[in-house]
Amino acid sequence: MNLTHPFFDADGDKLREECGIFGVIGSKEAAGMTALGLHALQHRGQEAVGIVSYDGKEFFARRGLGHVAQVFNDATILSELPGDMASGHVRYSTTGGQGLRNVQPLHADLARGAFSIAHNGNISTR
Repeated sequence: MNLTHPFFDADGDKLREECGIFGVIGSKEAAGMTALGLHALQHRGQEAVGIVSYDGKEFFARRGLGHVAQVFNDATILSELPGDMASGHVRYSTTGGQGLRNVQPLHADLARGAFSIAHNGNISTR
């Protein structure tokens, strides 16, 4: 076991929790269920939250700074995230700024299609 791994503290005996990721596939209430899942994971990240949903044709996103209950505080907001698939992320920053730019999930429309991604770590450009 590598006790210098970043998930362990200096003594190598405790797991250090970071971001929380939650997703739902196959439910008309995917975004709402994802919000509830993220609420249960709120202890993992309290800086920001985001949800991206997919209706089979298009991605829809809502991201904000603060807790799940602050950002997704109205049923109208969740109704803006249609589809039977959704992924969400609560952020605990280890690197990067605290602005909306670093709030996940991220999504992009590309020439060959679109995608969305949420991760617990850093994507390096080196």
